[in-house]
Amino acid sequence: MKLADIKGCICSRLYSRLEHDITELRPAQEKAIDSGLLEGKSLLVCTPTASGKTLIAELAMMNNIYKGIGKAVYIVPLKALASEKYRDFKNRYPDIKVALSIGDSDSSESRLSSYDLIVLTSEKLDSLIKHHAPWLRDVKTVVIDEIHLLNDPSRGPTLEILITLLRKMLKNIQLVGLSATIGNPFELSDWLSAEPVLDEWRPVELKKGVVLDSSVEFG
Repeated sequence: MKLADIKGCICSRLYSRLEHDITELRPAQEKAIDSGLLEGKSLLVCTPTASGKTLIAELAMMNNIYKGIGKAVYIVPLKALASEKYRDFKNRYPDIKVALSIGDSDSSESRLSSYDLIVLTSEKLDSLIKHHAPWLRDVKTVVIDEIHLLNDPSRGPTLEILITLLRKMLKNIQLVGLSATIGNPFELSDWLSAEPVLDEWRPVELKKGVVLDSSVEFG
């Protein structure tokens, strides 16, 4: 599938941002679109590293933002990753107001009400929910990067509670979970009420081998 094939399905401002860098969509991206990504459906995307998961998230978030449907939040597990994603989105979409919220201040962060896309950690979002941040009701798209951390003993419980609260607070949100390693994608997608998007394509072939005496033997 080419980017031009979805020109009529996404906002023209979004298309103009993407057309200079992208001509052909990757298999996972095509599957996500076929599964209802641009119609607001929730998806659980489980594909290898570098297979194009971030663009799937961008298509959902930015299309909803540009069309005035609602804000987006992008949840990551680590502050360093949040800072990286913030820089990437800010550089790629200079006409969108992007905010980074990873500080330790315990407040509703009312300043965020004027932003379109907020990048934060799950712990920070947990704090914002507890403080009843009023701008949360304007969120339409929720992206959860590294969603497999639901199985992590330290981070998993917070993330699980967050997802449950968000789905209860925001009845019509589009939830997009991203991961390269989910052992039970169908079970998790059922819990999320999301469509599973699975694919094995990767830009560089992954080979397994054994190193012995400075040589590698591939199986």
